[in-house]
Amino acid sequence: MTLEAYFAVGPAFERAIFEAVHDHLRGFEPLEVEPVSVGIFFKRRHMFAELRPRRDRVVLSLMLSRRINHPRIRRTLRAASERTVHYVDLRTPADVDQTIRDWLTEAYLASPL
Repeated sequence: MTLEAYFAVGPAFERAIFEAVHDHLRGFEPLEVEPVSVGIFFKRRHMFAELRPRRDRVVLSLMLSRRINHPRIRRTLRAASERTVHYVDLRTPADVDQTIRDWLTEAYLASPL
């Protein structure tokens, strides 16, 4: 599926949030952006972040090598690969602030090559 096909359906606010995340990650190499029916995956070799639309927000999930305790983390899930998935609600592109960008960078760097 292409990004254009993906954004042809779904909530209008989602694209601006995607652009804010993608703008931060654009210079990272290698980087694969994979739109699928349920959301958009960001991959190095393996997925390190995902955007999933909901009715009134986009949920960002980040795969990190550590557990973060922060008020913006809505929930966490321990993955079998000794990594923790962190879920953050994004309602506007402004929510992709320096804290989120730092976590995105950390997730990318922690992802295996």
